[in-house]
Amino acid sequence: MPNQIKQKAIEEITQANDLKKLEEIYRTYIGRKGKLTEVLRSLKDLSEKERKEKGKIANQIKQEISQMIKDKEQKILSKKDVNDNREWIDITAPGIKIPQGHLHPITLVQRQVEDIFQSMGFSVLDGPEVETEYYNFDTLNVPKDHPARDMWDTFWLKDLNLLLRTHTSPMQARYMEKNNPPLRIIIPGRCFRYEATDSTHDVQFNQFEGLMVGENISVSNLKAIIEEFFKQFFNSSDIKVRLRPSYFPFVEPGFEVDIKRKDGDWLEIMGAGMVHPNVFKAAGYVKEWQGFAFGMGMDRLAMIKYQIDDIRLFYKMI
Repeated sequence: MPNQIKQKAIEEITQANDLKKLEEIYRTYIGRKGKLTEVLRSLKDLSEKERKEKGKIANQIKQEISQMIKDKEQKILSKKDVNDNREWIDITAPGIKIPQGHLHPITLVQRQVEDIFQSMGFSVLDGPEVETEYYNFDTLNVPKDHPARDMWDTFWLKDLNLLLRTHTSPMQARYMEKNNPPLRIIIPGRCFRYEATDSTHDVQFNQFEGLMVGENISVSNLKAIIEEFFKQFFNSSDIKVRLRPSYFPFVEPGFEVDIKRKDGDWLEIMGAGMVHPNVFKAAGYVKEWQGFAFGMGMDRLAMIKYQIDDIRLFYKMI
């Protein structure tokens, strides 16, 4: 029986003239449901002696047929037909792996920022890029007609009381409404402002906001957290931080934060301050909590870290 299968397979392989036919022959004789496979499966009903003899013959024939199919396949592939210049495509071949690019500098910075603050016990939050006037301004001590609104050139959505968020601070108010202190959070994300574009400004930018609230939180805690962040971010223990008085409506007192690396000059890099009592009041906090908030642009960090001199390069197709 196996020898008859072998002879029939040889005849079909010899007559085959394309790969499709060879594939059919393979399935017919040595595939999972092929004739030789069925022969091998039937051996279990024979005596041990017959099983060894016939099994050896069947396996040998299976190998011979398999080799003949491979040889015939190579012959078909190497054959050149002068009347057919079409490229042959093997649809069973694995696809070519697409080369991977590199992560965007801002993505790298955001991941590093998140890792550093998570190591200090902060949770990472996300929030909507389309915000309400209430959360973007009112809850942050910037009510209607307040002069401080002039600090933010805002994209308003036509016929809707919505806007593209000018900072990630609205998530502070949203989170405090539903969560009680103590808390530590950072909120990274895109922000939008209607302003002229130049090497250091764009209509969209990436920012991260930080908030820490609890009992007996002071400016010294704020400075310590910020200083530790910059030491880890720039991988340097030789980082100095100074706070200069400044004004932001949602903090009191407010500070501009400068850093100095090694023998470099002082560089203004972020804004910060102690959370304003009106912000706590808007969140529904009745107890006398203390806390600080801070925020800065991840684009700015990426420009410093990777020595990029124009913010527009982050979004330019090269």
